[in-house]
Amino acid sequence: MSRRSATRREPVRTQTSGVGALLTDLYQLTMLDAYYRLGMERIGVFEFFVRRQRDTRNFMVAAGLELALDYLESLRFTPQELDWLASTQRFSDELLARLEHFRFTGNVFAMPEGTVFFASEPLLRIVAPLPEAQFVESRIINLMHHPILVASKAARCRLAAPHSMLIDFGLRRSHGAQAAIHGSRASYIAGFDATSNVEAARLFGIPISSTMAHSFVQAHDLEAQAFRNFTAYRPQDLVVLIDTYDITRGALRAAALARELRAAGGRVEAVRIDSGELALETRRVREILDRNECSDVRIFVSGDLDEHAIETLQAARAPIDAYYVGTRLSVSMDAPALDCVYTLQQYADRPSRKRSQWKESWPGPRQVYRQYDPRGRIGMDVLACADEVMEGRALLREVMVNGRRTTPSPSLKQVRRHCAEELASLPLVLRGLERGCHSPVKVSARQHDLAVQCDRRPT
Repeated sequence: MSRRSATRREPVRTQTSGVGALLTDLYQLTMLDAYYRLGMERIGVFEFFVRRQRDTRNFMVAAGLELALDYLESLRFTPQELDWLASTQRFSDELLARLEHFRFTGNVFAMPEGTVFFASEPLLRIVAPLPEAQFVESRIINLMHHPILVASKAARCRLAAPHSMLIDFGLRRSHGAQAAIHGSRASYIAGFDATSNVEAARLFGIPISSTMAHSFVQAHDLEAQAFRNFTAYRPQDLVVLIDTYDITRGALRAAALARELRAAGGRVEAVRIDSGELALETRRVREILDRNECSDVRIFVSGDLDEHAIETLQAARAPIDAYYVGTRLSVSMDAPALDCVYTLQQYADRPSRKRSQWKESWPGPRQVYRQYDPRGRIGMDVLACADEVMEGRALLREVMVNGRRTTPSPSLKQVRRHCAEELASLPLVLRGLERGCHSPVKVSARQHDLAVQCDRRPT
């Protein structure tokens, strides 16, 4: 019995963290059908990279690789998905039969997560039979795009405040559940210390941080009563929100509470300010706390923060110990999208490149060699052919063979440590928040020659 005549099953409801193979663009399936009918199943090489950097970015941070590898290892079509495809009457029985056993069997080369990279540099190279390499395009871009955005934004926050605590507070305005979870992971890779996202903490072991909402205070008749009730049920890492009504009175009440708790063997960890002129208000609150024998109580701030606001507060020497960064981080507000692509570099040993205006690409499988200056900072990246041997450190490593990881994945703490080392290697001209004119990427002579050869072929 053909798949088309099979009994229709009810669709499977999947959690957002475990979406199926049909999270793709329709044309991936139609191209797959055509490739199989044409017998085009020789090895294809695709690369994922960012064409151009935003004017607001001097560098980007690689993230999302582990999500992509998880996807490639688990990719398969369920009977329910195949039944639904059959019901659309769009696809051949031959394709549906092939999809029953569809798996990713290729090899993957990638930059480790946390690596600093620049425009035109491949982060990911997939070498697989053409139908497999083609089909995964949409989901690979989908999985890596947002983590790169958030990691790159978070790294800028970390550079703006190298010694302060940074807490991801972006869950509520993230674009969906996966974005919230993967964004928390990406921010931790790039140097954030904790997250408010409970599910991200559970999944990835990220330290979790708590506070209280204005509504908890408003639900009580008196602010002091709200503080005491919250204290009774939240004895650890107690952060008291003091700006619901009047910051000065809130700070005095928090100080009184801190002294009371100290006498009983407890403590107020910090006060949080979520509004107002933060440089001015934090100074005033710091003075109140110190005057009331609460110099151990720290000051946390929140409210539309990003790297620029943090840099301004740091320059003003505001007495701030931690920053909650939310919306502007989770949606990467100043650079909400990347011009990232997944392009065919070679098919059946024949290098190719795109020549469309504004979308030109370099041909063939590529490698990035990073060269350092005597101080250990990035001096130059050389974009070369994959089989060239160049001076410097090769950034793309083999991470998957025949559809399986070659080694266990690094821990998130290891990735975070690698990212910190990468950020420390940035030259001063690239560390600032303003866009520098310096581009450290050069293209090898062989890449230029190969592009000329591709351009001379008839099309």
